[in-house]
Amino acid sequence: MILSDSRILEEIEKGTIVIEPFDRKNLGSNSYDVHLGKYLALYNEEVLDAKKHNTITHFEIPPEGYILQPGHLYLGVTEEYTESHAHIPFLEGKSSTGRLGINIHATAGKGDVGFCNAWTLEISCIKKVRVYAGMPIGQLIYFMAEGNVINPYNKKSGAKYIGRTNMPVESMMWKNQF
Repeated sequence: MILSDSRILEEIEKGTIVIEPFDRKNLGSNSYDVHLGKYLALYNEEVLDAKKHNTITHFEIPPEGYILQPGHLYLGVTEEYTESHAHIPFLEGKSSTGRLGINIHATAGKGDVGFCNAWTLEISCIKKVRVYAGMPIGQLIYFMAEGNVINPYNKKSGAKYIGRTNMPVESMMWKNQF
């Protein structure tokens, strides 16, 4: 079951959902709009290796915007820091973003109960498109978790994406044993 706007507000009041900064005008009937943060990043290597720590270079989006190029993977970040202590957050692109040919995630649209951070975005585009810090980029949808959560993400040993940041975070696949 997806939480409605009134339930999202109730959960924020209880502290089971945290959104910072929170602005009521970004609350939809069953979602909350999130915005592109001011930093993007690109991988330094031409060929990425799943067993290697692939480094990235961060840069700030200038006031006049930044033109995304097709064929590149950009890491972005949401302006909003979020916490979800009892619900499963899903991040989806806004239809207006999609209609510009921008994809905001390749595979990582689902968060875990206990996820506490800004969201790193895996941005790609179909055509060249200019983006701006602060533009609406996606929407968070919250699902009810059935049953008790035994292992929330923020308490999980080996959780790779913890620690509050306002910068995109590169893949930590290399920390997995395979």
